[in-house]
Amino acid sequence: MEWLISLRDVVSFGVLVYAVLGVLVGMFIGMMPGLTSTMAIAILTPLTFWLEPTRGFAMLIGVYNSALFAGGISAIVINTPGTPASIATSFDGYGMTKRGRASLALSLNTICSVIGGILSTLLLIVAAFPLANFVLKFGPSEFFWLALFGLIMMVSVSQGSMIKGLLLGSLGLLLSTIGLDPMLSSQRFTFNNINLMDGVSFIPVMIGIFGVGEMAYQIFTWKHIKEENTEDEVIKGSGSMFPTAKELKRITPPTFISALIGIIIGAIPGAGGDIASIVSWDVSKKLSKHPEEFGNGSIEGVAGTCSANNASIGGALTTALTLGVPGDSNTAVLLGTLMMYGMVPGPTLFSGNGQFVRNLMLLMIVANILILIIGLLMVKVSVKILNVRKEAIWMAVFILCCVGSYALNKNFFDVLVMFVSGILGFFFRKMDFPLGPFILGLLLGNLCETNMRRALTLSQGSYMIFVRNPISVVLICLIILSLFFPLIQKRIKAARS
Repeated sequence: MEWLISLRDVVSFGVLVYAVLGVLVGMFIGMMPGLTSTMAIAILTPLTFWLEPTRGFAMLIGVYNSALFAGGISAIVINTPGTPASIATSFDGYGMTKRGRASLALSLNTICSVIGGILSTLLLIVAAFPLANFVLKFGPSEFFWLALFGLIMMVSVSQGSMIKGLLLGSLGLLLSTIGLDPMLSSQRFTFNNINLMDGVSFIPVMIGIFGVGEMAYQIFTWKHIKEENTEDEVIKGSGSMFPTAKELKRITPPTFISALIGIIIGAIPGAGGDIASIVSWDVSKKLSKHPEEFGNGSIEGVAGTCSANNASIGGALTTALTLGVPGDSNTAVLLGTLMMYGMVPGPTLFSGNGQFVRNLMLLMIVANILILIIGLLMVKVSVKILNVRKEAIWMAVFILCCVGSYALNKNFFDVLVMFVSGILGFFFRKMDFPLGPFILGLLLGNLCETNMRRALTLSQGSYMIFVRNPISVVLICLIILSLFFPLIQKRIKAARS
């Protein structure tokens, strides 16, 4: 009966209007490089205070889900991730576009994102408390191993030369040490520049590497193509919108496995869709019968990363609602909104405001259904971006990159960081260096260092703390398996042949 009341509230006309508005705003924000979902939620939150909670959260939940999905659109069409969670989608999404399969890549982005989002919501409904209790057992040593497991992915996302990947990954790790020491608060590599006190901001670096760097590389290569008077286009149309039966069979396992990975990683505070998508991409590659396609337009790679993106939302909300601990920056803003409405996140939220919690869970399902409908209707419109003059696309991307970098902190120093990163990104692309390891090192370096030092402080310098907990042992086994799995797989293939 209580769920029927929630269903009646959620499907009312007023709530649906705000949900549709949230999805449309989220799609626009997600497609624009640098305009993150966190920014959109933060901007819209004050506008929802005059609404009743269900209508206000219908808009915010719509933005949250839609922005992560829409980040894959720009990653697929112009190889510039709209959000950090779509970085891994660009590994194969743009490759499919260059092969003339942009429509299929965009429809996979929509369908797999919705599957991941709905599965994570169902798990949130059924198993919120057990998942939250499991995450509660994580300490500094477990977080260290989790971050190290992510860093091991540098080898897997190298897409070519392992040495080049390790070099760029190490550079990313070095950049992550800039700022205040996480334990002593002393300055490191800031050169007395107040803008570096909080470290190098991740978003401007991501925009520069993948946005400005990619556009500069395209301008450079397009010039040579025109000089040679070749008619070979970089992008070859849009192709069919839906997968064949054979392709559907191929993408089904990675879609559901990646959804599970996204749920688990999303439930861990500090980890989000960006880490979930990179890990799922690596797992999908290891389990695939066609690993050579990954990095060059694999449908399995696109399906897995898109599914993990939105699946992380349910995991993050599980931790946020039951423990009051935000799983990522988006849920941190949502928790603040809950408190503004007079609701305290945590176990008491379920007992004191159970009806609203049920409404929120059903709003997640409604948002994903709207994304499926609107996203599929917008596929052909998105593909039409390919027919716009390349000069217009380049100029638009450059302008959006500047706006997105500045809007993050309203600081011109971030714009400078973006341009420097763009120059580096251009030379990395020119010399065929993989970009994934650099971003991964910058993203996980601080998490790895901070938790290692916290664990050693708690153990008074004893390294045994890293192997005492069963969760740590499981993570160590996963790291070892990840390192040696390619060798084992090669041996098995050799034995079979």
